[in-house]
Amino acid sequence: MKKKNRLIYLPLGGAGEIGMNAYVYGYGPEGAERLILVDLGVTFPDMDTSPGVDLIMPEIDWLEANAGRLEAIFITHGHEDHLGALAHYWARLKVPVHLRKFTGRLAELKFEEAGLPTEALNLHAPRPDVVQAGPFSVQFVPVSHSIPESSALIIDTPAGRIVHTGDFKLDGNPVVGEAFDPLVWHAVAREGAGVKVLVCDSTNVFSPLPGRSETTLAVPLAELISAQNGMVAATTFASNVARLKTLAEAGTAAGRQVCLLGRAMKRMVTAAVETGVLTNFPTILQPEDAVKVPRNRLMLIVTGSQGERRAASAQLSRGKYLGLQMKDGDTFLFSSKTIPGNERGVIRIMNAFSEMGVNVVDDHGGLYHVSGHANRPDLEAVHDLLNPQILIPMHGEHRHLREHARIATAKGIASEVATNGTMLDLTGDMPEVVEHVETGRAYLDGSVMIGALDGVVRDRLRMAMGGHVLITVIVDEEDLPLGDAWVELMGLAPTGRSGNALDEMIETEIAEFLERAGAKVIASDEKLDEAIRRIVRQVTMEEIGKKPEVTLVVSRLIAD
Repeated sequence: MKKKNRLIYLPLGGAGEIGMNAYVYGYGPEGAERLILVDLGVTFPDMDTSPGVDLIMPEIDWLEANAGRLEAIFITHGHEDHLGALAHYWARLKVPVHLRKFTGRLAELKFEEAGLPTEALNLHAPRPDVVQAGPFSVQFVPVSHSIPESSALIIDTPAGRIVHTGDFKLDGNPVVGEAFDPLVWHAVAREGAGVKVLVCDSTNVFSPLPGRSETTLAVPLAELISAQNGMVAATTFASNVARLKTLAEAGTAAGRQVCLLGRAMKRMVTAAVETGVLTNFPTILQPEDAVKVPRNRLMLIVTGSQGERRAASAQLSRGKYLGLQMKDGDTFLFSSKTIPGNERGVIRIMNAFSEMGVNVVDDHGGLYHVSGHANRPDLEAVHDLLNPQILIPMHGEHRHLREHARIATAKGIASEVATNGTMLDLTGDMPEVVEHVETGRAYLDGSVMIGALDGVVRDRLRMAMGGHVLITVIVDEEDLPLGDAWVELMGLAPTGRSGNALDEMIETEIAEFLERAGAKVIASDEKLDEAIRRIVRQVTMEEIGKKPEVTLVVSRLIAD
């Protein structure tokens, strides 16, 4: 029997979390739908849960297994949580990528660095231009956000129209980039049978006041900078090109010369200028020239608003960076919102500057930062404007998705919370959960990809929590121990409660065990490992209250 066609939605990342966005849409016979992927992003590690990891990405095992059904990838904008995994995963999918010009330039830089063919990147103008990908007709529709050329996607299918908002806010004058145009969206809502499904950003659903325009920051920032006597430094998201321009213009208006510090920030500004989205940016000094400028005539705009240890903000908080240094009486401004989870790093930098006598200004009062995401009243305005039959919340933690779904349901809009791995059938009048796909995380660890369940990070965490003990035992061909075991401690206190050296106590206990152990135990690496591991953990628990990771190296000597 021929299977009916259906329209499906499957988030692989970004649903139930903020970051790591990856959303699959499909249309066709059940299990054989033709697919498109919207966004392929990363999230960032922290020392508490993923020490040493460089980037975290969604696992794409399901997508790779179905790569023969994948028509294309569409990228809504250039933020790392939407674009950052593309160059790492493209070789496993090898399908056309569709983007707008500025986002395409950022992707091109990533592809060149990874040695991938930039011919796979296809640049498109916004609506009314249409990209055909199998049964999907897709249009890029400009929306305002905190990075230029952000776009929602209109995805027309035989089962109806989907609007995928991407990240957006209602800003009629965003300084850099395109405004949110209600007239365009009224047309989108009126065309054909209207909007069947709205898949919508949920980040700020708990913010009760309407969002503010980027233009509201110009006067407060100019007044703040003009009032300072020492050097001024400011940090914001490197991708927020509009904020960079507002800060640079405020510094210039205050009679200061401006210097950008940080590779990511310089790359963003260069890409924005090259693609024509950024014009009339104030003249920028190089760091080697900035050191010659009097402090009261200099402004630095630096990376590291989220406390990143290697970014320019952190470097300045630890001393000199490229010859520049914060001093007593200077001012450091955080023109940004701290993302949950990054508070420790940000506060560490703030305290370091405070110890130098630097005046630290943050945005608790709301004067020096506006969000790039729609607040609750703005979301509701979009619901009313588009009048969708179904609303699927995305881009948020579970509480955000649930609250957004509750708001929609209260308005009579069918809604469903679909977290990562939840496949929805959107064909009918109500969204229906039809399958759960196994999803997870992959880690870029140095230059290699590892799975979250591979044990690498787990072992690091265990060593960080309990330390490590290395034991070396030498055994001859007759399965007799030669000499005492040798113990090396890492990350453990050298002495315990008894006041004796911990390594010597462990060596003594192992020596006594080896003297009484039978030949069968000595001959078996597995039994020897189990017994010595137990001894080490018993001693360390009694002496220092820790159960360390234990590595046993058995060298067996064989006569010639």
